[in-house]
Amino acid sequence: MKKKRIVVALGGNALGNTPAQQIQAVRKASEAIADLAKQGHEIIIGHGNGPQVGIINSAMSYAAESGPKIPTMPFAECGAMSQGFIGYHLQQALNQELLRRRISRTVVSVVTQVLVDPEDPAFREYTKPIGQFYTREQARRMEQESGYRFMEDAGRGWRRVVPSPQPQRIVELPAIRRMVQSGLLVIAVGGGGIPVVEGADGLQGIDAVIDKDRSCARLALELKADILMILTAVDYVCIHFGKPDQKSLTSLSCQEARAYLDQGEFAKGSMAPKVEACLDFVEHLPGRMAVITSLEKAGAALQEGTGTRIGSGSFCQAEPEPLYPQDYVIRLDRAY
Repeated sequence: MKKKRIVVALGGNALGNTPAQQIQAVRKASEAIADLAKQGHEIIIGHGNGPQVGIINSAMSYAAESGPKIPTMPFAECGAMSQGFIGYHLQQALNQELLRRRISRTVVSVVTQVLVDPEDPAFREYTKPIGQFYTREQARRMEQESGYRFMEDAGRGWRRVVPSPQPQRIVELPAIRRMVQSGLLVIAVGGGGIPVVEGADGLQGIDAVIDKDRSCARLALELKADILMILTAVDYVCIHFGKPDQKSLTSLSCQEARAYLDQGEFAKGSMAPKVEACLDFVEHLPGRMAVITSLEKAGAALQEGTGTRIGSGSFCQAEPEPLYPQDYVIRLDRAY
């Protein structure tokens, strides 16, 4: 197979809920990513941080409430911590796996900011699940005690939810592009990126979590990637999910994907944003392909055609919107 530029999106839920669990999980993820690297592809990795940023935020809030000497930590800073925490483990595991396979690639993590619109309607809604799962009773009690908002997450339990604005621009894109061009294996837009807005004094963090699949789709678009690969808990996208007539889909045209979205076939906060992210990518770069599959099937997705493919070849012929310039000048007093 011809060498491809692939943006891989790893789910935060697949990385465990403790440091020990995450170390084990990233080793498994690294095997799948190394399979792609062994095939000669350029790899850029994005990852979620829903469980991790929720745990960090809860721990910091608890610590601040326990004593006056411990400051409250803003949510954006918690997101930055999660990028370093997850990136550190991924770098270690990937370096070890690549070394074991005698693949000479250097892995780097980029603390990545993503510009969002402060007027985004998402700030009036709370849709992005973060943190661990709770029972309905636990969630109601925490809502009363802390003022947090909770929602049921795809039948798995109740989780805290926060605003999830649309990514507008990846601030560190010029550096990421140069790293990819130089042959580095880059980890970027961790947790969807640290959400920032442009203020009078430059960029400022804001309380939110950007959907990592949408940020990965934006990154794939900006880097003109060949493939966006979203790795999740299932081998295929399904319709009638969890019902007796559940059906796995091996391919979807853009028209079919939008029809199923309109029909509510894909759960909000779960599969729906993944499909929407794939459409964001393939509709703006006709001829590109997006794949949704499980971590275990990542290597086979390209060689054997497993997983659900969206927008391959002639499926999507939408008129592409103009792409952003190749590089931006980053100044201290302006966002771009």
